[in-house]
Amino acid sequence: MSDLPVVVIGAGPQGLAAAAHLLERGVEPLVLESGAGPASAVAEWGHVRLFSAWPELVDAAAARLLEPTGWTAPAAGYPTGARWIAGYLGPLAEALGDRVRYDARVTGVSRKGRDRLVDADRAAQPFTVHVVDAEGLESRLEARAVIDASGTWRGPNPAGADGLPALGERAAAGAIAYQVPDQAHPERYAGRHTVVVGAGDSAFNAIHELVRIAEAAPGTRITWAIRRVVGDGTFGGGAADELPERGALGQRAKKAVESGVVELVTGFRTAAIRPEEGRVVLTGEDGRELPAADTVVVLTGFRPDLSFLSEMRLDLDPTLEAPRRIAAEIDPNLHSCGSVRATGAADLAQPEPDLYLVGMKSYGRAPTFLALTGYEQVRSVVAAIAGDHEAAARIELALPDTGVCGGAGVFDDPDGAGGGCCTPAPPEVLEIGRAPVGA
Repeated sequence: MSDLPVVVIGAGPQGLAAAAHLLERGVEPLVLESGAGPASAVAEWGHVRLFSAWPELVDAAAARLLEPTGWTAPAAGYPTGARWIAGYLGPLAEALGDRVRYDARVTGVSRKGRDRLVDADRAAQPFTVHVVDAEGLESRLEARAVIDASGTWRGPNPAGADGLPALGERAAAGAIAYQVPDQAHPERYAGRHTVVVGAGDSAFNAIHELVRIAEAAPGTRITWAIRRVVGDGTFGGGAADELPERGALGQRAKKAVESGVVELVTGFRTAAIRPEEGRVVLTGEDGRELPAADTVVVLTGFRPDLSFLSEMRLDLDPTLEAPRRIAAEIDPNLHSCGSVRATGAADLAQPEPDLYLVGMKSYGRAPTFLALTGYEQVRSVVAAIAGDHEAAARIELALPDTGVCGGAGVFDDPDGAGGGCCTPAPPEVLEIGRAPVGA
């Protein structure tokens, strides 16, 4: 099968980096991207500024591939998603040429002549990758290995606190956004009421964008609903975060709450969304209702699409839907510390030989994935595919600390809101800017 390509699913940062590493090792890649251009998911949040600096956003093998073209790596600064594409991901895809195929949506991966049940001679058969193009034409490709770098962007979590769409959420789709607002396009939010649901970095970014809109448009109202009470880690790691811009994100959100620009509602777990006179009302599991909103911005995380891997033999953690070997390291129920180690081929390998999940998809439903993590993953995975097991086993990355040291704690206990891996005692609970619901 050595004459067959390695199929890489997804032309995002990790998928393109994987292709660069494969080429460097003399292995032919074929990158299949469902979007119309490189990093199509990144393009959808192109207005958002990354908290990783340029040197942390460029893969080493990709840089070596680009250097002969006259490309120069940006030395400093924090790009937006759009600038990441323009300054690096776009040129990298161009350098890979026709090894990247766009409008190619993968609908299934299997083994030639073998469904999931068949053991006989399974590993000796090439992978079959089923693809649908923009016109709906189906095709089947063969591959010696498959690297799934398809990410999780197309699988946002719903607003419902039980992990399912809240009652009425599908019917209210026109009033719901699952992406960070863009202050350059304020029409949907200016002078209106927006409810933000979620408590991670995306929610911090949403608060920042909405506050900027509110500064220019009097009458703009922002409500922020989170599931827990306010504890030590609610607004990120602050100055303790080894990525300063990540720490600053949460601190900006905290300042917006303290100033009264944003109304923070804590302990709110969405159960239903119902229409009311052209707007929508969120109801919590405890019966509380938020004031009617023009738009609800739902930023509650993401989940991987495993449907096209249904014929593959996978070993995934039942909670996170991430490779089992890395689950304990990244499970937010256990901790959110910066002590998470880098992961490589041995951690990501599946019972299906030569199939690897990398990038955001390798974290399943867990948050806090960094580009640096993904670049180390693909370096190790490609080394394993090429037969360089020493390089595959080597760890070449130390991850920065988040500055947030504590896990989920006891979910329904306010005093345990920040307890976890590194914190011997629960933190002091701090209520900031909480106003009566409906006020």
